[in-house]
Amino acid sequence: MSLDATLARIDQDLPQALDRLMTLLRIPSISTDPAFKADVEAAADWLVENLNSLGIAAEKRATPGHPMVVGHIDGDGPHVLFYGHYDVQPVDPLDLWDTPPFEPRLEDTEHGQVIRGRGASDDKGQLMTFVEACRAWKAVHGTLPCRITFFFEGEEESGSPSLVPFLEAHKDELKADIALVCDTSMVSRGVPSIASQLRGMLKDEFTLTGPRIDLHSGHYGGPGLNPLREMSRIVSSFYDDETGKVAVEGFYDGVHEVPADQLRQWETCGFDEAEYLNSVGYTKAHGEVGYSTLEQQWARPTLEVNGLWGGYNGVGSKTVLPSKAHCKITCRLVGDMDPDALRDKIRKHVTDRLSQDITVEWDNDLEGSPASVMNLDRPEFEKARGALSDEWDREAVFTGMGGSIPVVGYFSQILGLDSMLVGYANDDDQIHSPNEKYDVKSFHKGIRSWARILEALTR
Repeated sequence: MSLDATLARIDQDLPQALDRLMTLLRIPSISTDPAFKADVEAAADWLVENLNSLGIAAEKRATPGHPMVVGHIDGDGPHVLFYGHYDVQPVDPLDLWDTPPFEPRLEDTEHGQVIRGRGASDDKGQLMTFVEACRAWKAVHGTLPCRITFFFEGEEESGSPSLVPFLEAHKDELKADIALVCDTSMVSRGVPSIASQLRGMLKDEFTLTGPRIDLHSGHYGGPGLNPLREMSRIVSSFYDDETGKVAVEGFYDGVHEVPADQLRQWETCGFDEAEYLNSVGYTKAHGEVGYSTLEQQWARPTLEVNGLWGGYNGVGSKTVLPSKAHCKITCRLVGDMDPDALRDKIRKHVTDRLSQDITVEWDNDLEGSPASVMNLDRPEFEKARGALSDEWDREAVFTGMGGSIPVVGYFSQILGLDSMLVGYANDDDQIHSPNEKYDVKSFHKGIRSWARILEALTR
């Protein structure tokens, strides 16, 4: 009955919860633009005051950049760290907004009512789902169900330059049993999701040099070796055209197949492959043969060429054999792939294929990060999945994510914390774009979902 009373309180207080979110959304906390520094501070102050009103000992902590908000409340049972960020993306181009980005409002759409405004989905609306769940629990029970540390960042949208030093300086204070992260979305509308794996990232860049200067193609075309031609040959050698696999020796070391039960969940999660592909002009998936589109996006590694250039790129023609050709690549990593070892394999692949009179130079200032794979054997994950399934009246799924959320890796490396990623955003929320929105249903059921998860974690 205690959970029922909390859920009833959430339903009753939804209008007030929406008002509080609207107040936070009106603060233009754009972290990338120094002109909004005072607004970022104001958003941090607002959150501190809001947490204090719940009896949570919260403070604004200074950093060399924008402040962190840290709050603590004691309780019985497990200790969770909840993370969200209160800074937002810039609003440019402003003329593409249908309504002022920092004058949030409710709008009716084909999918129901939405909250329209910058930060509604990324990440203020999501952050406040957890805060409002705690508010309702406190109102009903006079306390919270477990020990909770609140950790809100103000620099996520500007690269989190202060995050790692802050975590290292405060790791004893921020340690918990598990981290809860809300900066994610549902795999499909109405399908509750827990991200179980995030791909890592490796970046590299190299330059091929042939002749010491650019050459006239009339004088050296034929006997001269063109670095652009060499670059195209080497880039082509990265791939096996028949299988779609990366042809670098040892590239798949540390890659694991997806367990059968997760594949079953992915197959029934409501993902529309045709819509996903057609929306950007594709007629089929072009990844590894034998793997579904979701497997290719979430559970398979990639090597992508992000930029190729060299020679003359101006208007008209210039008959030149360039001295240099340049290439930028990135790899998405999965499983136990080691970014440092993979970098060595890729560089060896290139070096082994260089023709005589071509040299290669690498950019040594680029870093890599491994994939984040959640430990689904921990009982918290299945408890949370059951709680989400109850709230949304359909089976919740463990999903993957094609991109990276750096804070999850930092929590693991610095705090020794596993993370559970649960968010209620939809793919059409237009985060980082004009006319960002967050479904009222996502906000409402997100609050209810966190109440259910907290109750489940304390059983």
